Amino acid sequence: MASEAMEMNGDADIHRGREATTSSRWRRSQIPLNMNHYANKKSAAESMLDVALLMANASQLKAVLEQGPAFSFYTILITLISISLILQVLVGVLLIFIVKWNLNDESKHHKLNIMENISTALVFIIVVVNVFITAFGVQRPQTSA
Repeated sequence: MASEAMEMNGDADIHRGREATTSSRWRRSQIPLNMNHYANKKSAAESMLDVALLMANASQLKAVLEQGPAFSFYTILITLISISLILQVLVGVLLIFIVKWNLNDESKHHKLNIMENISTALVFIIVVVNVFITAFGVQRPQTSA
């Protein structure tokens, strides 16, 4: 029966000869995955996100400082933004160390795993702190017309 020849991704009997050449074209040659290259790309992407958040926090800090101590959440926001900035710098330093170490050296896997777990926990804390920063709200000073 024709339906028995159907596979999950289509009719294998119709394109049997072409399927092998097409699927092999999409596969990389039998080059093993370089874990250092993968980790470096991943860390670079994380670093770019860290820079974007760092810039946002710097902008929020500027807005709070412009409002001055008369703003009701001035001290809380200064503290939270400062904590966020310090933790972001710490995560950035951790990512630099993670990128510099060779992932192919199995003797360093345990240390790298600990550093990855610490950086993940710090990123989680940064997210929570920034949720509170957003909740307290950073507004530009009202200008009277």
